[in-house]
Amino acid sequence: MRRLLRRREAAEIAGEVAAAAAVSAPEVVPDLTAAAFFDVDNTMMRGASIYHFARGLASRGLFTTRDLAKFAVGQAWFRVRGNENPEHIARAKEMALAFVAGLKVDEVVRLGEEIYDDVMADRVWAGTRALAQAHLDAGQRVWLVTATPVELARVIAQRLGLTGALGTVAETADGAYTGRLVGDLLHGPAKAEAVRALARREGLDLARCSAYSDSSNDLPMLSLVGHPYAINPDSELREHARDNGWETRDFRTGRKATMIGLPIAATAGAIAGGVAAGIALRRHYRSSL
Repeated sequence: MRRLLRRREAAEIAGEVAAAAAVSAPEVVPDLTAAAFFDVDNTMMRGASIYHFARGLASRGLFTTRDLAKFAVGQAWFRVRGNENPEHIARAKEMALAFVAGLKVDEVVRLGEEIYDDVMADRVWAGTRALAQAHLDAGQRVWLVTATPVELARVIAQRLGLTGALGTVAETADGAYTGRLVGDLLHGPAKAEAVRALARREGLDLARCSAYSDSSNDLPMLSLVGHPYAINPDSELREHARDNGWETRDFRTGRKATMIGLPIAATAGAIAGGVAAGIALRRHYRSSL
């Protein structure tokens, strides 16, 4: 009994000593007028987030590897052409909306969380993540801004410990997708408008804000803030950054941009991914009936 009491006393003393020696982390003072905005695909993570989501669905048997291969070829085709044909985009968007109609939002979120942990987490650029953390450490809010569906974008932001996400918003009713978008895809000028609207709502001074992207498609967003950064930039953005004195960071360790992950034009990837994911989930729901 005495031995047991001595052990308890020793444990209590050890606990008190450890607590006394602990050094508290310095309190972060909120910086309420500055924030940082990060693109996702090839900026925050290698390749396209929606493609990784589609891969995760394929690994769960929700659609075939042949479907995934067609999706991958479609993305590569858009990149090789070097442009985003409005007719092709409109047709793909129409297909995607038809497929997602009726799907449950909570199921998409649940799958997004699983697939992020299984597939996406290891594809986050450590360098970009460190840049985001530096803003958080400075008391600034950090938002993802992406054409990826907002539900998936929120999962990524939550897993990274960021403030939140701006993404493409699909209309929902009674917890299910209606098959219509609220507005349009969050791409190009729409990203800048989203950042501008958020700045008004949150009282941000855009001249004190930062933005990060790999793509010249995001020049409207990058040009909106006082501190734009080109991250793993495509050739057009690299040239623009050089001409305008913007900082450039490349975390690709010497590999060419076209060989990182799955190269993708942002809008094409978001739409094609929506089609692939919609097909997969539609099959899943039909098989469970």
